[in-house]
Amino acid sequence: MDADADLLRASGLRVTAPRLAVLRASAAMPHATADDILGAVAAELPTTSHQAVYGVLGALTGVGLVRRIEPAGSPARYERRTGDNHHHVVCTMCGAIEDVDCAVGHAPCLTPSETHGFAVTTAEVTYWGICERCAAAERDDAAAVPAWSNPSIPDRTNRST
Repeated sequence: MDADADLLRASGLRVTAPRLAVLRASAAMPHATADDILGAVAAELPTTSHQAVYGVLGALTGVGLVRRIEPAGSPARYERRTGDNHHHVVCTMCGAIEDVDCAVGHAPCLTPSETHGFAVTTAEVTYWGICERCAAAERDDAAAVPAWSNPSIPDRTNRST
């Protein structure tokens, strides 16, 4: 807790119980939604409101202690890992999110083919796919379906309906 208090002070923010609780929650639950964070904070500070959590997240994001990411089709999510220009991989089935380091070299994604006059300072890359857990579940589901129920497999039984 002392390290989080020091981070808040070094960032010019007052040390408050809600700010410390949100920092702890976002460290314990990478890529959490504001509702997820509120649930964790409310266990510690039961009178904390949505508005208070959003205010704290805004302040922490503003000073760079927390990063807000917004994968398409998902509510905003918050993480403590900041300042390293990492990216994310998102499962298209369950929405799980994992961090992905920059592919090669020193932030190669910061060199776009055209800047249009912008001074590029960060890049946000999102990879989409199916996580191992969902892929395994799909394999299990496919294995559980009897061959006779699959319309692409000819029915060679003599069942009558």
